[in-house]
Amino acid sequence: MANNELRIPLIRTPGSSSFMKASFNGTNAFLGIGFLTIPYALSSGGWLSLVLFFSIAAMTFYTGLLIVRCMEVDPSILSYYDIAERAFGMKGRMIVMFMMNAEMYLIATGFLILEGDNLQKLFPEFMIKLGELTLDGKQSFVIITGLLLSPLMLLTDLSMLSYISATGVFSCLVIVVSIFCVGAFDGVGFHAKGSVLLNLDTLPTAVGLYIVSFGGHPVIPSIYMSMRDSCQFSKVLVFSFVLATLNYMTIAILGYLMYGDGVESEITLNLPTSKVSGRVAIYTTLLIPVTRYSLLVAPIATAIEGGLSEKYKNQKPVRLLIRVALLISTVIVAYVFPYYESLMAIVGSVFVVSASFLLPCLCYLKISDLNWNWNCEQMGIVGIIVFGILAGVLGLIHLFLNF
Repeated sequence: MANNELRIPLIRTPGSSSFMKASFNGTNAFLGIGFLTIPYALSSGGWLSLVLFFSIAAMTFYTGLLIVRCMEVDPSILSYYDIAERAFGMKGRMIVMFMMNAEMYLIATGFLILEGDNLQKLFPEFMIKLGELTLDGKQSFVIITGLLLSPLMLLTDLSMLSYISATGVFSCLVIVVSIFCVGAFDGVGFHAKGSVLLNLDTLPTAVGLYIVSFGGHPVIPSIYMSMRDSCQFSKVLVFSFVLATLNYMTIAILGYLMYGDGVESEITLNLPTSKVSGRVAIYTTLLIPVTRYSLLVAPIATAIEGGLSEKYKNQKPVRLLIRVALLISTVIVAYVFPYYESLMAIVGSVFVVSASFLLPCLCYLKISDLNWNWNCEQMGIVGIIVFGILAGVLGLIHLFLNF
């Protein structure tokens, strides 16, 4: 016991983030890549699917609190990987590491698809001809985006780019205001009410996209550790979820009222490029992949480097080769599988369900070693696990049957 007490100050020390800074970071974490698909999700599920949207927000808020409870059990826990290892040993840590890196890889690929879709919206006649080979606009822009991102792969130390993530919340707010302006002032209006209250046929797609919108749980330990006063973290989580939920709800309702059942998988694809507000929203969207791609790929590259022998681990050419290989592979995947909404549904049904629903509950039950008496909290945790499994399985089945 004495040894553990001596280790605590060395392992966990107070951070420097204030309440507002931590709240901003939390909001930025939960306003993710699913932001543009929320109107399409509402269109797929119908108005009554908003009940599921708010239920998912409430469940993921609670699982965020469970992650913090796991950290409070053992001061040596500093990350999501540590939580998994504390609960299920090294195998648990390796499984979580693989799943999180796979999630970041697919999201980085989704950014390339997002870039290709919106550039094609701006330049619909663009294409590349190489002899007999003709690449349409979307495929061409995916490759061009990869080439433009390649200089960023030369930066093996991305600390200088860390400030870029602060643009996330601001970008989302600009997009919401721009979309409102399109509806209010550019002749689109808010008269498309949708055809059904609840669409059971495509409800699994809506649920998968709702889930991916609240997939910021892997960063919760980092935000918690960064706080000067971690006792306020529950308030930070409330602030972050309320602000993120309001942003999601606003863009979902605006998009659905503007375009109804005709809303595209990315709301920006519906916006008129002839109007200033529409172009502002699209250009702001174009900044998101450029600013975030490298920050997503860097942890994957670091994990790969960690598995190399000491001979190659710290060699800069090897590190550059890994990053370039990751860039090329994501370009190839985005070229072959250019379906943004389907990719996000996969991310939501598999990876976010695991990281934001199943793992927080399972790890908490394992670490806390509760005495089962089936009280309200325990039944709620079991309910979240059951919901996560059903949502993930039904989402994948629906995706593959309709692909």
